[in-house]
Amino acid sequence: MDIFRSVRTVTSASGDGHVDWTAVADAAKASTAAGSLELSEADRSGYATDVRDARDRLRSLGGVEFDLPDTVEIQNRHHWIDANVDTFRRVMAPVEREVPQTLFPGVSRVVNTGTLSFMLAFLGRNVLGQYDPLLLAEAAPDDRNHALYFVHPNIVQVATDLDVSLPRFRRWIAFHEVSHAAEFGAAPWLSTYLERRVERGVDALAAGDVDREAFAELDTAMTAVEGYAELLMDRAFDDDYADLRAKLDARRQGGGPVAQLARRLLGLGLKRRQYERGADFFHAVADDRGLAGASIVWEQPENLPTDAELDDPEQWLARV
Repeated sequence: MDIFRSVRTVTSASGDGHVDWTAVADAAKASTAAGSLELSEADRSGYATDVRDARDRLRSLGGVEFDLPDTVEIQNRHHWIDANVDTFRRVMAPVEREVPQTLFPGVSRVVNTGTLSFMLAFLGRNVLGQYDPLLLAEAAPDDRNHALYFVHPNIVQVATDLDVSLPRFRRWIAFHEVSHAAEFGAAPWLSTYLERRVERGVDALAAGDVDREAFAELDTAMTAVEGYAELLMDRAFDDDYADLRAKLDARRQGGGPVAQLARRLLGLGLKRRQYERGADFFHAVADDRGLAGASIVWEQPENLPTDAELDDPEQWLARV
């Protein structure tokens, strides 16, 4: 890890755009240790077994047919940063295209590059696993190679910090991420639905406005995504994982002031709220109508709960 090189890379950001994306990746990686990818045979077979078991159990339990992504990678932190620079770049493209340069484009480029490299570096040190539907990619959603990533150094580090069994912790992460694959497999329309809200929101920002409806719909949909995954986890995972969740939540609430600020800026507290609110909704629905009743949410976009219905499952049941 070389903080000086990271800062030097940001301050030398160049090009004609609002962001020097090569510098974003280089600076984020310079300030983040890649971490070891020396996997034992037990590690490799463990990841493969956990992913297959999660797929088979979720197929059986949820009655949902889905395939694992073609790309399933065990990554170090630098691999994860490289993969997600592409995502950030796709999301930012409308802003870069529509927003005119400032009077001091060089200064603005350095600030933008530094901000994005800080975000990716922080996330790269903290993300454990990721299901990536490759939103806003050039290919149509049905033609995309969705991806599943596991950031091995982070999984090892957090398991050590929490004093929990690495195989059990790794398996828990695998089940959670495969649960997301099950959702997108059950709802072929979901990628397009999310993309359109992201595009509307970003286009409005590029025009100097805020599309509150698009962001609200995106938040509601992601609350459903996270909540349904929690329901599947509760029904599918091998044992109770309340201890893992409690320890991980306590760890997230700790850390120094910089870490706390980064979590607020990146909306990680909002993500936790999505987990909890969505899980409460789907548990109430499943208790009343079973898992098959809860899975109806993925039949069509109109079946997504509204913001009000998330807090009143009976209202959703009456409508759907």
